[in-house]
Amino acid sequence: MIDRLLGRAELKERIEELEEEKRHLERRAEAEEERRSDAVADRQRAEERVNELEHRIESLEERLERAEGTEASVEFRRVSDLRGPKLTDALDRFRAVESDDPEGLLTAFVPDADSVPATVADWFGERAALVRRAAPAVVLADDTGAVSVALTPPIAPDPFDRWSDRFRLNESWFRPTGRFAFALVRSDTFAVGTYEGADRVAFEGFASDVKEAHSKGGFSQGRFERRREGQIDDHLDRATEALSEVADANDLDRVIAVGERSVLGRVRDRADVTDVSDATGKPEAALDDAFRDFWRVRVRAV
Repeated sequence: MIDRLLGRAELKERIEELEEEKRHLERRAEAEEERRSDAVADRQRAEERVNELEHRIESLEERLERAEGTEASVEFRRVSDLRGPKLTDALDRFRAVESDDPEGLLTAFVPDADSVPATVADWFGERAALVRRAAPAVVLADDTGAVSVALTPPIAPDPFDRWSDRFRLNESWFRPTGRFAFALVRSDTFAVGTYEGADRVAFEGFASDVKEAHSKGGFSQGRFERRREGQIDDHLDRATEALSEVADANDLDRVIAVGERSVLGRVRDRADVTDVSDATGKPEAALDDAFRDFWRVRVRAV
């Protein structure tokens, strides 16, 4: 009676209505959080699955080529990875080859398996299957059959093919030349160096505190993942700003960025060349590892 007289009854009823509405909204929010958590987990699983499938596809493509008729017996005669002095020596040997015939030596850059030039396909015949497997590659051959090799260049040139009296091997495709920036970008680590040739003359790097992936599911995972993604976004914003400052403040021939596939897109517009790298560790050591791995050239005797 007193509650009704003082208007408290209506207030209590309104409070009950609002509490019921609140419970309803909380249930909706929780359901939405679960959907978001599932989406985050699905995305993580998808990225892992993509990497796994890429390796499996490459393996299956090789098996398929070996199983298809004449390609079954075609294999690389030798495969090796070269860097540093050994790579320099190998390139010098190829450059020393000359032909009295102005069209005795073939050089071509094959960007992918679907872009083998007719000159390469005609010359290699059934071994063109190896060229497709080696792509992207700079392919060298001579009209005597003494030279037959595919080199994987760290810096890909524009596609070309030509017969000449010398092989076309630009140093900048295979070796660090000029003044350039080289950066490693990961979701929790960033490092960038300014280089003159193979010598690093400046360095900047940092690591950010990014929480590890969370897989418990439910309402708490949504909050955790939003916080983690925010930490990654902050780290990548800082990395992009640092890379931009290095690129703008120096007279550079090019900017190279390597790192995790999932984050390279954030800096792609600031880089002339990008590539995947699994280098980890403290920023400076990780940068050195990534740099060494990037300038590795795979040599396949076709």
